[in-house]
Amino acid sequence: MKWVLLASAMGALLAWAPAQAPHSIGVRFVDVTAAAGIRFKHDNAASAEKYLIETMGSGAAWLDFDNDGYMDLYLVNSATTKAYTPPQPLHSVLYRNNGDGTFSDVTGKAAVGAEGLFGMGAAVGDFDNDGLPDLYIAGYGRSILYHNNGDGTFTDITARAAVANTGKWGSSAAWFDYDRDGWLDLVVVNYLDFTPEKNAVCEYQGQRGYCHPNRYPRQTATLYHNNHDGTFSDVSRASKIGMKPGNGLGVVCFDFDGDGWPDVFVANDSMANFLYRNRGNGTFEEVALQSGVALSEDGRAEAGMGVDAADFDGDGRLDLFVTHLDLEFNRLYRNLRDGSFEDASFHARLGYSTYRFSGFGTRFLDFDNDGWRDLFIANGHVLDNVTRYHAGTTYAEPKTVYRNLGGTFRDVTQELGPDLLEPRVSRAAAVADFDNDGDLDILITNNGQAPQLLRNDGGNRKHWLQVRLIGTRSNRDGVGAAVKITAGGRAQFDQMKGGSSYQSAHDPRIHFGLGDTVKVDAIEVKWPSGTVDHLTNVAADRVVTIKEGSGEIESRYPPLRTR
Repeated sequence: MKWVLLASAMGALLAWAPAQAPHSIGVRFVDVTAAAGIRFKHDNAASAEKYLIETMGSGAAWLDFDNDGYMDLYLVNSATTKAYTPPQPLHSVLYRNNGDGTFSDVTGKAAVGAEGLFGMGAAVGDFDNDGLPDLYIAGYGRSILYHNNGDGTFTDITARAAVANTGKWGSSAAWFDYDRDGWLDLVVVNYLDFTPEKNAVCEYQGQRGYCHPNRYPRQTATLYHNNHDGTFSDVSRASKIGMKPGNGLGVVCFDFDGDGWPDVFVANDSMANFLYRNRGNGTFEEVALQSGVALSEDGRAEAGMGVDAADFDGDGRLDLFVTHLDLEFNRLYRNLRDGSFEDASFHARLGYSTYRFSGFGTRFLDFDNDGWRDLFIANGHVLDNVTRYHAGTTYAEPKTVYRNLGGTFRDVTQELGPDLLEPRVSRAAAVADFDNDGDLDILITNNGQAPQLLRNDGGNRKHWLQVRLIGTRSNRDGVGAAVKITAGGRAQFDQMKGGSSYQSAHDPRIHFGLGDTVKVDAIEVKWPSGTVDHLTNVAADRVVTIKEGSGEIESRYPPLRTR
């Protein structure tokens, strides 16, 4: 995190940014949080001691825990600290999607409150291949694994499963099958070795504030191998993922080099990022520097926060996007198809316009269904009192949305409605089609504030297709599968990734915008097992469920019921 701000430099750089004329997109993001019945408010446990954990959370996850075809929502909360006692006991919250645009709090019945856990990120995956999504909550000092019982309840099996990540500050986590044995493994990226006893006193122009992360020792990531019996083994050191200490905040698991093995990218705060190349033998090689994603284009370590991977330019390989704090450009790394990346931030017109805000959660999403992956960023500073000593910089910041114009981007935030512009201290950004209407909605968590559910109104004017995967030889979620569709004379590519954004889990259905095309000519799914499925002449505007080795199977994804 870059805490010393250079306001004059920021102003000079922003003066170079060309003005953009407004265009009519026909899409608005509308804040429906209150109307949807979401009453949760995050408690950041803020105190005069300025524990760094206070300003870094927290996460959110979309999951269809009851398999009724509607995405439900989990929101992570904090807990009591030595410096803060909340007015009432804190817990995280599970909201069941009622299918009519509203949600009901089922936390008590489901037994997923995570009481006493200072929670951070959330990850969703069917680790036991029983067809039910399970839930992992990364937290400060320990983490929790909830097993889905299939009756609307969960069981805390952390101790039995041996995935507590004890003594570490788990920030984000991701499920992925690194050894392609058909069972999901778990990677947890850890931030700092912080304790109240180690809390440093840091001042900025006479004002006490949260300390720079480099004041604290770094921590290594944790990799848990799935033993196929409900337990896991810590293979962090054996796999070499746990060999290099870092300031890990964001993680995404995807196959960057096209060799069929899932790799791991870790966004590190104020130090070089990590890119772990999967060697296919149970070990990883850290290759971020030689691959061009460790540092900025001019060789500087930056404050890596959120991350996502997608094919923004339509060349068939997944590229990387990493968010940073203000006065550091967010970075778009273009995949060169030879195991390396180039910094394409300015070529894609994502340079100067990202300089003003502190980015956390981020996601590539085709919000207007035109067939190109757009980009969303949730912003919010880390210093709650920054305005006292840096005029023009605020703790709460607006969101930003960039429309993909075919490989270059344009900031269209102001054209998508006023709710995106409301300043918040945003952290996680989790994307889902919560109302099953064919366009993508966004849930943003806000530190010490209520979340925002931004419904996409108008994105479904164009056609779309969502792909749901069911593995048989591969892990049941299909994580690691590569999906290619051909429609309207062009191909689109994606992978079923693990992780991405910041402390977030997304709708598992892979979404493709189709523009004016009403039919998908072909779908190809390459599964981690090596199985390849082909479908042809697939009608648009629906969810297609593909079972490994069987092709399309009948599934029920109901539309939103009349409110």
